Amino acid sequence: MDFIKKIFQDNFAKSAFIILAVLYLVILLADFIAPYSNSYSNREMSYAPPSKIYTIDENGKLSRPYTYNYVRCYEPALMQTVFKQDRCRKYYLRLFPKSENYKLLGIIPLNRHLFGTDCGGELYLLGTDINGRDVFSRLLFGGRISMTVGFLALLVVFPIGLLYGGISGYFGGIVDTLMMRFAEAVMAIPSFYLLIILAAILPSGMTSVQRFSLIVIILALIGWAGFARVVRGMVLSIKKEDFIQAEKTIGASNLRIILKHILPQTTSYVIIAMTLSVPSYILAESGLSFLGLGIQQPDASWGNMLKEAQEFTNILYRPWLLTPGLLIFIAVLSFNLLGDAIRDILDPKSQKRI
Repeated sequence: MDFIKKIFQDNFAKSAFIILAVLYLVILLADFIAPYSNSYSNREMSYAPPSKIYTIDENGKLSRPYTYNYVRCYEPALMQTVFKQDRCRKYYLRLFPKSENYKLLGIIPLNRHLFGTDCGGELYLLGTDINGRDVFSRLLFGGRISMTVGFLALLVVFPIGLLYGGISGYFGGIVDTLMMRFAEAVMAIPSFYLLIILAAILPSGMTSVQRFSLIVIILALIGWAGFARVVRGMVLSIKKEDFIQAEKTIGASNLRIILKHILPQTTSYVIIAMTLSVPSYILAESGLSFLGLGIQQPDASWGNMLKEAQEFTNILYRPWLLTPGLLIFIAVLSFNLLGDAIRDILDPKSQKRI
């Protein structure tokens, strides 16, 4: 509780914590919050603009929120397809309407969503993409991948890096030399080109889940070496402490000393490193998916959704397609602000005090 209080004393860290908590809560409840499922598509509404929501009726009086459906038509003067509102019928917004069936948290079967419209109405809060899929709904489902890839990678990176660096630093000598040379060899692997090669040789029939798992494993297997080197340097200094020598004197095994006494001393650094590492994995997954090496369509991730916005015409006429990039920016910035605050709290050598 004291740790949480110190975080909330920093306004930037408090804001970052709240933003991340909201983001993770929203993507956790994506099936309930999203008005459409991940597989929803309406080709007639390709690149439809965001729906306009009205609270004032045609008589100038306050009204329940409502919207109109879009109608796609060709404009000869502009020589392009445009969307016009069909004002023949209003569609009122409703809370908890019945819609597509889904399983909340993958367990509870439900058919009600947080919000929607009257039967027959279409609501696109952030417009649609080229396939007529609701961008807002896909943002929520895509966030599940982009926001969790970092934590899944950490489950591989940190146990390996901690144990490897701890053993190398504790035993020293020829063991340390050989282990560190191997770690440096892993660090020398050009990860970007390795991923390009893998993308070329992997079977085209791989599912996005398999590709997602492969991204996590590759990022983790390449990323542990740098972390192991830092842990090894910390262990070299910790093993000279008196309490370590006392453990050796009473006959404690090397494995017990490493796991019970040395590695716990690196906890502060590990927590800081984990917090600051998550943004790099979010950017890595988004970048790979943007380049077509990660999550593939029709499954959503913020990276492959942002890929559609790379065309100049989309940036100019369909700015809602840039929303995934904004969310990536907000998530990465929030993690960095929170990581800086945690570092200031846990690092005794830090000059800043919260």
